[in-house]
Amino acid sequence: MTETLRDKVEEALRTVHDPEIPVNIYDLGLVYEIKIGDEGKIQITMTLTAPACPAAPEIIFDAESKIRAIEGVNDVHIQLTFNPPWTKEMMSEEAKLELGFL
Repeated sequence: MTETLRDKVEEALRTVHDPEIPVNIYDLGLVYEIKIGDEGKIQITMTLTAPACPAAPEIIFDAESKIRAIEGVNDVHIQLTFNPPWTKEMMSEEAKLELGFL
């Protein structure tokens, strides 16, 4: 099975963590959209658990750095949004289980 660029981007996002929460941003449901454009241009729309998240710059830098390191990626743009606001219901079952919400 050949891994697609999207698979690699998702895999990279699963290695990015909010320092205050032991679950990656992808399984937390913070990533709303991944767009793969021509010539390896990646656009991510994501949110944070709270608008005033002190780790925001660190999380965005980490995500961008890890996506840029993927072979075939030439440009990364991360758009932060708070619409819709993040809720616990957006987490994967694994994240809910790990954080004790199930």
